[in-house]
Amino acid sequence: MEDTTSSNPQSLGFTEKLKSWLSWSWTYVCLIWLGMVLIMIYVLWSPLKLQETLTSASVFLNTLTPKFYVALTGTSSLISGLILIFEWWYFRKYGTSFIEQVSVSHLRPLLGGVESSSTTGLFSSVNGEAEPRPSVSECKVWRNPLNLFRGAEYNRYTWVTGKEPLTYYDMNLSAQDHQTFFTGDTQQLRPEDAVMQKAWRERNPQARIRAAYQAIEMNQECAAAYVLLAEEEATTITEAERLFKKALSIAGKDINLLVYIKRRLAMCARKLGRIKEAVKMMRDLMKEFPLLGMLNIHENLLEALLELQAYADVQAVLAKYDDISLPKSATICYTSALLKARAVSDKFSPEAASRRGLSTAEMNAVEAIHRAVEFNPHVPKYLLEMKSLILPPEHILKRGDSEAVAYAFFHLQHWKRAEGALNLLHCTWEGTFRIIPYPLEKGHLFYPYPGCTETADRELLPSFHEVSVYPKKELPFFILFTAGLCSFTAMLAMLTHQFPELMGVFAKAFFSTLFAPLGFLADKMESFMPSSFWHQLTRI
Repeated sequence: MEDTTSSNPQSLGFTEKLKSWLSWSWTYVCLIWLGMVLIMIYVLWSPLKLQETLTSASVFLNTLTPKFYVALTGTSSLISGLILIFEWWYFRKYGTSFIEQVSVSHLRPLLGGVESSSTTGLFSSVNGEAEPRPSVSECKVWRNPLNLFRGAEYNRYTWVTGKEPLTYYDMNLSAQDHQTFFTGDTQQLRPEDAVMQKAWRERNPQARIRAAYQAIEMNQECAAAYVLLAEEEATTITEAERLFKKALSIAGKDINLLVYIKRRLAMCARKLGRIKEAVKMMRDLMKEFPLLGMLNIHENLLEALLELQAYADVQAVLAKYDDISLPKSATICYTSALLKARAVSDKFSPEAASRRGLSTAEMNAVEAIHRAVEFNPHVPKYLLEMKSLILPPEHILKRGDSEAVAYAFFHLQHWKRAEGALNLLHCTWEGTFRIIPYPLEKGHLFYPYPGCTETADRELLPSFHEVSVYPKKELPFFILFTAGLCSFTAMLAMLTHQFPELMGVFAKAFFSTLFAPLGFLADKMESFMPSSFWHQLTRI
């Protein structure tokens, strides 16, 4: 076993050397092969009667009518147009070129190229050193702290618009969360727990509700069943609150159930306008379970305090959670920016600032906005209503479009309430991109922007929503190439149809000019080499 493991590095090293040698020699081999082909063509010019073949071909081409050339160029334009449409659709759907993807995946390794996985695994840090770059698996999806109620809110949207606001991937993640929260100990499952464990996995909402009622028939004190009914069957927040209170009265000492139910009850109170009661419930919950910070209950508290316009309390919460050692979120960064912008935005004027410069407070506000935009660059377009909002998903990807949708959905009203805050954001947010011109390689205050957000956001957000992509991708080469080819061939078809004689003269002049260098090289080779040498090669 030790011999096998010790020999692996040597075999890998030999393989890498062989690959590098092949890739280095490939260009020279191609050039030698091309030269040999040209020599063979020249040597076999007379034996194979290539001159007579070319002459007959030119005679045949001269006999073709202009309609043939119109059909040829028109067909070429049609085919390139179809390729262009497919490439554009593929780029809009998957964010990459199909032809480039196939080339990189299948042709590049055959040509001795370096695989993309080995080059994209590193990025340059601020110090210029190579650091590991976040992979797709490291783009962790988080549960949305302010996710809506399916029965009372998401289903209402479906009834009105006929569109599904949640993706199957998002709902599947929620099912896994519920199984983990409410049926964690699989060795001591009661019969009703086994029914509920199956209920969370059901794809059909009605099947989940029937399973919840079945669990209640088996045990009237099955709290998880009432949680499911509150989430999915209740059509109003008041009804959902009643079912959550019933679940809380029979939850017992199950910490996961208690935390989940109390949090949802606080959210019900917030939605029903009892905001002070909701704030008290959230504070009590955070004091009772201080170690459950990963549930981000403080984000619910921040939103409720902003609704109360208790900005001093908001600042106190930020002082605790906006720490360098704690994970950030759009709520943390943009709420901090809102507080600093609110202090100066009512008197802010771009013209006056350009004349006298920014004051210290204005500079702090601008820096806070730049910090927030660097963390999540998708949020400003929703706050400034440059993009339409949709219902937030049940799970979000930090720094992604899903997090931006969730934040703006709940916090846009707070930005509008602060006079001039949106105007200050509008004037300053794009300046962030001058600080970080290469966001995928280097960051300013945060790590470089992860390149996996677009893929994850497309899974989390519904198909009718146009996912925001950062940094903005340029059109792939093959889309531009096929667009140019389609336009050029269509123009040739039109000109050939309108001016057949003139286009014929132009084509003859073009091809004679194109093949003139080859004739010049052939004449030079005949004058340089002795005729006996070519005669001997012909005999061979």
